[in-house]
Parts: sequence; structure tokens; C-alpha cells
Amino acid sequence: MVDTAERVPTATPATVSAPAPAAGAAPRVDVEALGRQLLGDWAEARLASRELSARPDMQKVEGLSVADHRKRVFGQLGLLVENGQVHRAFPTSVGGLDDHGGNIAAFEELVTADPSLQIKSGVQWGLFGAAVLHLGTAPHHEKYLPGIMSLAVPGAFAMTETGHGSDVASIATTATYDPETQEFVLDTPFRGAWKDYLGNAAVDATAAVVFAQLITRNVNHGVHAFYVPIRDADGAFLDGVGGEDDGQKGGLNGIDNGRLHFTGVRIPRTDLLNRYGDVAEDGTYTSPIQSPGRRFFTMLGTLVQGRVSLDGSATIAAKLGLKIALTYANERRQFTAGSDADEEVLLDYQRHQRRLLPLLATTYAASFAHEVFLHKFDDVFSGRATTDDDRQDLETIAAALKPLSTWHALDTLQEAREACGGSGFLTENRITSLRQDLDIWVTFEGDNNVLLQLVAKRLLTDYSRKFAKADAGALARYVVTHAADRAYHGSGLRSVAQTVRDFGSTARSVNWLQEPATQRELLTDRVETMIGEIAGRLRPVSKLSKKAAAELFNSQQNELIEAARAHGELLQWEAFTEALEQAPDAGTKQVLTWLRDLFGFGLIEKHLAWYLINGRLSPQRAQAVTAYIDRLLARIRPHAVDLVDAFGYGPELVRAKIATGAEGERQAEARAYFAERRAAGTLPQQEKSQKKR
Repeated sequence: MVDTAERVPTATPATVSAPAPAAGAAPRVDVEALGRQLLGDWAEARLASRELSARPDMQKVEGLSVADHRKRVFGQLGLLVENGQVHRAFPTSVGGLDDHGGNIAAFEELVTADPSLQIKSGVQWGLFGAAVLHLGTAPHHEKYLPGIMSLAVPGAFAMTETGHGSDVASIATTATYDPETQEFVLDTPFRGAWKDYLGNAAVDATAAVVFAQLITRNVNHGVHAFYVPIRDADGAFLDGVGGEDDGQKGGLNGIDNGRLHFTGVRIPRTDLLNRYGDVAEDGTYTSPIQSPGRRFFTMLGTLVQGRVSLDGSATIAAKLGLKIALTYANERRQFTAGSDADEEVLLDYQRHQRRLLPLLATTYAASFAHEVFLHKFDDVFSGRATTDDDRQDLETIAAALKPLSTWHALDTLQEAREACGGSGFLTENRITSLRQDLDIWVTFEGDNNVLLQLVAKRLLTDYSRKFAKADAGALARYVVTHAADRAYHGSGLRSVAQTVRDFGSTARSVNWLQEPATQRELLTDRVETMIGEIAGRLRPVSKLSKKAAAELFNSQQNELIEAARAHGELLQWEAFTEALEQAPDAGTKQVLTWLRDLFGFGLIEKHLAWYLINGRLSPQRAQAVTAYIDRLLARIRPHAVDLVDAFGYGPELVRAKIATGAEGERQAEARAYFAERRAAGTLPQQEKSQKKR
């Protein structure tokens, strides 16, 4: 029952597709070609970053004190500067490459070296530097970007406050303009307004981009960003600036997170990052965007790259966890279930397959979806896609996928840990350390539940636009159609028809569900139906008081988040399905199709109650879902190791002893020992065999 699937030789030329499997032959995975597909269109940047991450001086050393870990990671930032990869997204005018997609692709791969290194570099160049780049103008770029890029000016990104995390619009720090001195005066009015959880703030940062309410002529123009020096050359806080160290955290202890507060701190008027709002010498405020709400979301939208990179790096972490767990499961033996002599490989047990292979399918879905997402990001930030709709689509995709991939990474690492038993709990095998470091992924760069609520609001907006200009007849036709659809599904007529058609034939049920069009219909229908029902319940909002409207909206919040999550899952399924067309050969495509079906069937199984209650599936077909998942697991099992090998992470990046073949060597030694003693007749008799005589 061990994995005996034949592998395609790694020397297969890139330009030659592996031949289609002969009739009746088992499909094979072309590991090398699939690996190239998974690298995506920024393969060169990813491979260069992996090569850098493979250097021992770039990697995490477990067991360091917080102070030593911080010192090591700051030193590694200097190595990144020497390498130059972290400058990809900056303009060519200051020594960058204007390569936004390649920058994110390379950045994501640093998670394999040390998540602390990845996130600290993200703070320096992806948040602090990117804020100056995207919210500032040419004078700011010329004055500040060279020092930021060279690490001469380590910086913090001071947005979050102790009392306001996801609700950035409500932060309380103020920047009040003084026309007499032509300065902004920054103040933190109370303890809850301290800037908090800021990378680089506890020790290293000498400056920060501070987000504050811009007040001029006694008018609050909302949140804007300011460049603020915070420490002198000796590391002491400047006058009016104070702060604290956040101390040891549950993970990412190579980053010096801290708090900052300001009392009467004065900065020049020109240190307002003024791309979207400016203040003249006399205090007059101007902006190219008249709507305060639209201006705020436009400013935040320029910083969406953090969510893009977290989606990708979380998926990489899931790949590492599965590489470790599935390699181990294919070598570790336990219990003599089917033999009097040999123990079984863990991965041959159905329950072990159920634990890990659906996670593998979801990881592939997340990986393919991220590549689509990365292209959308690159199109917007390169200027190829410049409309408001393009930017809103990017922000919606980011808010949909980042929650799914970060939750999935934690679930995968936890299951991988448990699937590896005591070995998975050892720090040397990496899984527990990765999970600790990635724990914060689900709440920074936007709390996952809040992000999904933003997605749901966009879905509701799109839904309402369908009828914004509709006449009464169109609305009446929609109501009649919708009511008829509900009556059809809710009456049980569809269920009865399905039961008659499927009676006595699980295979017929499976054939229907296997069709991509059926899976797409079921997944899409769930999103559209949920949004339609929520929209119907929220229709009275415009006629209610603010308090009553808020209460009504709050009563639908859980359903909204579930609908948004379903939308994100649909995006992943669509990306996986599109990626099948790029499969390098017929055998690989067949295995990937099984994997896509496992992902799709898994989503349907997870939400079977909804499909049954709403009449979308008959009980017969509902039973077929689980039955077919079991069949898919058996089909995919021989290819599991190939599928994780295609991720392309070798021992120097995985760095887990149980994923290096060591367990296989131990098992081979043990089997040889017992085989030799059996052959020599030197094994003692078992007590049970004595009793049978």
C-alpha cells in the first residue's frame, strides 16, 4: 500500500509535454512541469527569492532570545538591501524597477526563511516606504525614498491605535495646522489613541508615517498621512514623542513591535503626504477627490499590497506544512492492519487521507487564485488598469481571499502538526513555529471578519445596481421569477425529481455532480441566493432611523460574512478550473482535475445543510457527495507526494528533519532488522501463537 506511482523523469525538456497516458494506464504527474506552472508569471523573482531564503544567514534560528532575534532580523534587512530585491516596486527614478507583481512574488517567498524577516521587511518597504511612495508626491520621493530604500532611515507605519484597529476612520490622533508657523501639530489625546502594534517602533525606527485626523481652520478633513521623525541618531525619542515596547508576542518575535504617542509634536506643512489632500500656507484645504469617504478609501486602497502578500505567503506556509506532513505520512508506518509482518504507511489510512488531502486541494485552489489576484494587483499598480472599478475590484478580491488563505494556513498547520504526532510538536520540525508566527496573519492588514463584511457590502451594492434604473415592470418580473424559484426549491419538487432520477444509482448522482458546470452552478447559486435574501431583508433600511437601520444590518451580519466567504470560495474554485487548461500534460491534468473536484465537493459537503434546506440537492445526491470524496481520496493518494514536491521547496527551505527522508531510513532499517531475524528464525515466538497450539 506504499506510494508506487511512477514519476516523470525530471529531465523532461520544458518545451516537450509528457505523453498522454495509455488507455487504462494510471495517470502520472509531471512534477517539474507542474512546478513551473505553480511558479506563475513571476517565476524568476520567486526563484531568486528562494535562493536568497536558502542562505543560512537569512534563516530563523530557533530558541533565540527576543533581543537576539530582533538583532538578527535587523541585520538581515541589510542583506536584503545588498541583494536589491526589496527595491523592485520603487520607481526607476530612485533605483527601483517599477515591478509591482515581481516585488510581491519575491517578498512572499521570504516566509520560508523567517516570517519575522518577511514582515519586518514588509513594514520597512511595503508599508513605511510604500506609504511615502503612494501617498506622497515627487518632493517626498526625492527627499525620503533613498534613505528608506537603503535602510539609512528605518521606519514605522503608525496607523493602528490601541482603541481603533480595523476602524481606521475613527482614529483619534490629530494633526492640527498652525498657519502662523506653517506646521502641523500632532497630539495623542488619550491612552486609547496611542499608536500600537507597530513594527520597528520599539527599537529601530527613526521616523514614521503617522495617520491622523487632519484639522485646519477648525474643520476635520479626515484621516491623512504625515512623515514624522521620532528618534535621534542615538536612538532617543525626540521631544514630544514617547513610546513603549509591546514586549514578547505569541510569534514574530524578530520584529520590535511597539507603541508611539505624540504631545505637541510639530512637523513642517510640507511633511503632509499630499497626493490626495493638501493644505496651503494660509490653511486652505484642497483635494482632487471631493468626497471625504471616497478620498479615505482611495488612500487606503493604495496600501492594498499588504493583503496581497499575506494571501500569497499564507498559502506558501500551508505548502510547507503539507510538504512536511505528507512526506512524513508517506514514510511513517504504524499498525499491522493488512499484514502479519509489515506495518502500514500512515497515508494509506483513509482517515489520514481525509485529514490532509482536502487541505492539499484547498492549497492548490488558493495558489491558483493568488496568481490571478497578483495579476490584478500588477495591472492596477502598473497603470494598465486605472479605473475606479479596477481598484474597487482589486480591494474586493483582496478582502475576499486574504481571510480564506490565512485561516486555511492556520488550519493546515494545526492539522499537519497533529498528523505528525509527537514529531510534529518538535521545534526542529518547523510546524509549531510557523503556526505561531502566522497566527497574527488573520487579524493584521485587516481583521478577517471585517474584511469579509466589506466584501459582502460590495456584493450587496452590485446586487442593488442591477435594479437602480429598472422600471416597475422589470422589478415586478424579478419578484415573480424570484418567488417562483423559491417556491420551486422550497416545495421539495426539485428534490423529488432528483430522487426519482437518481433512485438506486449513486453513480448517476456522482456523474451529475462531477460536471464542472454543476459545481459552478451550486457554488454560484449559494452566493447569489444568500445575497438576494439578505438584500430583501435589508430593503427597509432606507426608511428607518439610523439606530434602527444599524440594528437591522447587525441582525444580518453573520449571514453577510458567510455569503462573502462563499464568494471567496467561488473565486478560488474558478481560478482552479481555469488553471486546469494550463496543465502541462494529460496525466497531470487528470490528477489536478481530481484535486479540483475534491476542493469543489469539499465545499459542497461543508455546506450540505444549506443545499438540503434550500432544495438544491436531494438526499440521494447529498449522500453521493461524501461517497465520491472517498473515491477521490483513493485516486489522489498515489500522487500526494508528487503534488507537494511540485511546490518546489527543497530541504534547505523546508528545514524539517521528518521531511528529509530520515523517517523512511528509520523505517527501512527496522523492516530489514525484523526481516533478517525472521529469515534466520531468531525471532521469539509470540505469546498468542503459543496459546493456539
